[in-house]
Amino acid sequence: MTTHDNTTLCDISRLATDRDNFAQSLDNLIAWDADSNRAVETVVRDIIDNVRASGDTAVLDYTNRFDQRSCTQMADVMIGAQQMQDALQSIDSATRDALVQAAQRIEHYHRHQLQTSWQYSESDGTQLGQQITAIERVGIYVPGGKASYPSSVLMNAIPAQVAGVNEIVMVVPAPRNELSPVVLAAAAVAGVNRVYTVGGAQAIAALAYGTQSIPKVDKIVGPGNSYVASAKRAVFGAVGLDMVAGPSEILVICDGKTDPDWIAMDLFSQAEHDEEAQSILISWDADFLDAVHQSMTNLLPTMEREAIITQSLANRGVLIQVTDAEEAVVVANRIAPEHLELSVEDPQTWLPKIRHAGAIFMGRHTAEALGDYCAGPNHVLPTSATSRFSSPLGVYDFQKRSSIVYCSPQGASDLGQLASVLARGESLTAHARSAEYRIKDGHPNE
Repeated sequence: MTTHDNTTLCDISRLATDRDNFAQSLDNLIAWDADSNRAVETVVRDIIDNVRASGDTAVLDYTNRFDQRSCTQMADVMIGAQQMQDALQSIDSATRDALVQAAQRIEHYHRHQLQTSWQYSESDGTQLGQQITAIERVGIYVPGGKASYPSSVLMNAIPAQVAGVNEIVMVVPAPRNELSPVVLAAAAVAGVNRVYTVGGAQAIAALAYGTQSIPKVDKIVGPGNSYVASAKRAVFGAVGLDMVAGPSEILVICDGKTDPDWIAMDLFSQAEHDEEAQSILISWDADFLDAVHQSMTNLLPTMEREAIITQSLANRGVLIQVTDAEEAVVVANRIAPEHLELSVEDPQTWLPKIRHAGAIFMGRHTAEALGDYCAGPNHVLPTSATSRFSSPLGVYDFQKRSSIVYCSPQGASDLGQLASVLARGESLTAHARSAEYRIKDGHPNE
């Protein structure tokens, strides 16, 4: 373990399940209300209304105002396929190779998720089934600002490509005209069709309703700040959504036998996203919790994003002491984290007990950061305990299912008799008579 002469320990909460106030204290720490800022909602509603009314003009106005730019026409915010390819060639070979290899791994994993159409026949010749088709046009939001996220480009676009989406439109803010060429290179690798350097609520509104230059899409995916999240909630129904994501989260369960520095850095890996990110460690070994706390103190001054990590840990970080491994599972399922690391001796034996987690990282060597970039599974995951009812982004999010029903004459007659009884029970006479017309021996219920 790294040692330094630090006298002030890293500021992070400490809880224990045997304390009377544990449940309430935990609830207070993990609570996240995405709807709490009504002022944001008001601003977002105005932006959406203006984009719907004024299209490109509103998009350019908000882009100039919020991103400190001087765009006079939509051509100033449009990036075509050739520019993406130029960016791919301009980056260093190591980064280019890493993007390509990560993309290949992500594609290989997601091909296992492809759903296919199916049908079956009944004895009277009736055929039933399901037809799978891809969504036609998808919009991808890629965050900008505090950091650039080429990994988000890969994780959002590649499943759409695997699903067979016809057109992928990407929006990404470029504050002060600054945009990482690696983000554009990732767009080239992932098969994005076109890019608009706009962000915020105005980008979401443009994708949802269309403008003179930005096409209306069928679904919007990708994370963003509170304005983006609020805009996504507001446009749902006019367009499909992946999810409305909250701050990033990691929960590590450790048996006390992993290097404390490793665990400390795993916790930092989420805390460095932003001040609202959440890092949680659970263990039944009190001495190990102390050791990790000391490691965090020692390592924090070496971090490039020290200020963000410090604030994140102080705001929402927590070290939790449980009585045993079984209680660790109970607490983890209650939290339902976005990322769960099982840094324990035999993680496979734990897996059947885990009910709620966006992604599960098994064993001491499986850092969550590997999943963020190149392991293969998607890093767009349910946050804020929504893993209780939702799943990671995948190919299935870009595919639609249509039911198939074909009735033979005999099948229509048999089903017609059932439908007639049920329809008349609901006083829907037209339904009943429509079914009865197909009954072979007339319309017995007329």
